[in-house]
Amino acid sequence: MALYKTLTNNKNIFLEYNRLRKKIFSQLAPKDSEAIMYLLPWMLSVNHESVPGYIASIKHNFRVFNIETDNEIRKRETLFKKLFKIQTSLPVLKMTSQDLIIEGIYTIGSVGTISQTPSSDCDMWICIHKAEYGDISYAQFLKKVQRIQNWMDANLKMPVHFFVSDIEDIRRCNFGDVDYESCGSTQKKVLKEEFYRTCILIAGKVPLWWVCHDPLSPLNYDEVVKECQSAPSVYYDLIDMGNLDFIDKEESFGAALWQLNKSLTHPLKSIIKMLLLKMFLESPEGDLLCHRFRRQVLKQDQKPYSFVDPSIFTLISVLDHLQNLDAETFKLILQCFYLRYEIKLFSRRVTLKEENTLELFKKYDLDRNTIYELNRFSDWSYSAQVQFGKTIFMFLVKIYKDISEIARNVTGDVAPQDLTILGRKLSSSLKKKSNKIQILLRPLDTHNLPSLTIRAQEGIWQIFPENDFSSIISEKSDLVYCLAHLVWNGLYFPGLIRMLPNTTSTTMPEVINLCKKIKDVFGIYDVSSIEFENFLQPERIKKMLIISNFADDPDVSALATLRILTLNNWGELYIHTFNRSAKIHSFLENISKNPYYVRKYYYIPQNSRHGEKILEETKRLIFQHAVS
Repeated sequence: MALYKTLTNNKNIFLEYNRLRKKIFSQLAPKDSEAIMYLLPWMLSVNHESVPGYIASIKHNFRVFNIETDNEIRKRETLFKKLFKIQTSLPVLKMTSQDLIIEGIYTIGSVGTISQTPSSDCDMWICIHKAEYGDISYAQFLKKVQRIQNWMDANLKMPVHFFVSDIEDIRRCNFGDVDYESCGSTQKKVLKEEFYRTCILIAGKVPLWWVCHDPLSPLNYDEVVKECQSAPSVYYDLIDMGNLDFIDKEESFGAALWQLNKSLTHPLKSIIKMLLLKMFLESPEGDLLCHRFRRQVLKQDQKPYSFVDPSIFTLISVLDHLQNLDAETFKLILQCFYLRYEIKLFSRRVTLKEENTLELFKKYDLDRNTIYELNRFSDWSYSAQVQFGKTIFMFLVKIYKDISEIARNVTGDVAPQDLTILGRKLSSSLKKKSNKIQILLRPLDTHNLPSLTIRAQEGIWQIFPENDFSSIISEKSDLVYCLAHLVWNGLYFPGLIRMLPNTTSTTMPEVINLCKKIKDVFGIYDVSSIEFENFLQPERIKKMLIISNFADDPDVSALATLRILTLNNWGELYIHTFNRSAKIHSFLENISKNPYYVRKYYYIPQNSRHGEKILEETKRLIFQHAVS
């Protein structure tokens, strides 16, 4: 009886906390949260030909646990039917004894917290007992989920990622397919810790871990599981997703490796997670942040319960752990948190973020002048943003070195191929190599990019922001390199670039045409889009763009200069420049030894008066060496 009372009391507090999380989610993303919190469970639980996710000849219908008692969903069914043009007045949501149950739908991450931003995505675990489904029903369920995913991709602003998760896998911390951003061998208990600390129960059962807590008399999780199993009708709405006692040092180190990898594209987000992992390594083994967070939420003994935001709780925990850092580094960390959460204190528009963080940043002495500067971060000069990006990345490297020192003898649980992938991925982004187009490190996904100016001076091409000659973005004797550098780093926009008068044959229309061609062929650098398997293979060329006679005299009637841009399977872009010499023959002969097919594209300046002839000559040269 005492156990039942404890679990029930904790469950009620958790559900109230969960309701407040949903309320924040609704305020921060009104339209999308409505679809995620109410429409999604309904779509998963109906099988109507007008509703996305419909499966013809379905073996068993699927139903989210207890959805038939969810008043918030049932009262919206009329609106859902109207959305999908269903004419019947009868309920579409039905239940039968043959339905296969979806145990729960949960978010993981920043949604419903002050760290949710307009660019946040929503990772969702759709949890089932896979063994109960059978091969046919499981395949149909995956198809249903994918069709609903496709509909949400097309109709929601917020990116939503579904991960169909087997409860047994979650218990065993087997997350090979659950975290699309990481490699399964390094994300186990770390991911479960994040799940328990940040999840929102969208629909379904309450995680047993969340209610298995008694501050006065510690509960044995396994014994509580047995008690719940012995009385399933009493504890029917709780689900055992496994306990979490500690996180191995090996795993924290491995997870830190992958956060460093992710920092190449999301440095502010990664810096927070790496500081958290560093705290895990430096803290007592069983003192997990999710344990502390659960205690904080469940310790309330009377209504109204005060809301505890997971992101604020995490931020305070990390900052308190780092109190002994030097003032400059501590201030940098505060700035990173402030920018990452997109807070704007002392501004005219006060949102939940400002209401909930004002006292926090006062406590840690982030001064007003710094706050005002951070509020106008989007108006910082390009060079100031780039410099801040470099500062952040250097700090990330320092955190990684600190973590490596702590765990220098701890690599046993990190799969060798993961370390190989990480090393090569970092190399592809950071290492300077001959002829390689270098990557700019960014603090945010976008820069405040002003108009750009191209200038030729004493045989050197320069590109700089507006008239700021001191902030050179790219500088080379070869203009094609400079243009490829702009495009590859996502800095080229045709309406934001001009060229100063010069004595060469280069024209602005040709610059725009070539930049468009480079972007069409190679896109923009994105290390996160490269399949991990590529880094387990040797470097090889995948694409070539052959550029003939760019910036040469339009009257030249033969092939004079040749630039070849090549993209390899590690996502590195190179430029090779040739006059008519033996070097180009040697280069092409080496490429011809590549056993894989290389896609080839050609570019001839549109102002060339002998373009067709030069193109044919270029193609003959390439095919002469049998480049596959």
